[in-house]
Amino acid sequence: MEQTKALNALEPFLALTKSASSPRAAADLIARATSAPNTFIFSELLDCPQIQSLSTSTEYSSHLTLLEIFSHGTYASYQSTTPALPTLNDAQLLKLRQLSFLSLAKNPADLSYSNLLSALGLGSPRELEDLVISAIYAGLLTATLDPYNQLIAISSVSPLRDLRPNSIPSMLSTLDTWSARCSSTLADLEAQMAALKTEAARRHKAEQEWSAEVEVLLEKAGKDAEKNQGGGLGFGNLPSSQGMGVGMMGANDTDEDDMDIDDDEEDTSNQRSTRSAKKRGFGTLGGK
Repeated sequence: MEQTKALNALEPFLALTKSASSPRAAADLIARATSAPNTFIFSELLDCPQIQSLSTSTEYSSHLTLLEIFSHGTYASYQSTTPALPTLNDAQLLKLRQLSFLSLAKNPADLSYSNLLSALGLGSPRELEDLVISAIYAGLLTATLDPYNQLIAISSVSPLRDLRPNSIPSMLSTLDTWSARCSSTLADLEAQMAALKTEAARRHKAEQEWSAEVEVLLEKAGKDAEKNQGGGLGFGNLPSSQGMGVGMMGANDTDEDDMDIDDDEEDTSNQRSTRSAKKRGFGTLGGK
């Protein structure tokens, strides 16, 4: 989104290059483009033939160098370039510092107030904080100020800087290295996943075998329990014992009958004795 906005802001200046037939007009176009709001990408303007023709101009070649610094340089490179480059107006100075901070933000480990003040040519922490706030509002990055610890924390950086010439091969090499590292990591992850799947299948098989063995043991134990229970209570398995049991029951019944007969005989004998005693007693009373 920020790239589209920056490219749209540069379009009018690209159209004006067709009429910039003189070195002075091309230099003036560079000054206007670098001062305009929302213009942060300059590679297309830099590639225009009318702008590149300034390289052969003794008077205005420094303007081409200035555009190159706005495209992929920093404020420090502007100060160190000799011979001296054109003086920057306030809008150009602010934009070059914003673009420089955008490049420095790619190294979040070195964003202390002291380092940034030196790299951006600022005189106080307040000026640095104002610059960071302006970059945030311009959509260049997302950051958080930490005045207590004198640090700036970067959350995201917009891709609004042009590539340096001949930087593509090194970038391709970096990407190839990163791709190889990713492929190696993916291969290691796939190997670990395969090992985990194999171990899970082995454990599942062992659990199934153990469950089947437990079921067999439980079934066998149940059958043994039923067999033992039937042998202790069933009479059909032991016919001789049943006969003995019946015989014993018959013997007991006979004994009980004999006892009943003896009891009856004893009762009859007692009754006879009583009658005899009564007769004797009555006879004795009658004699008296």
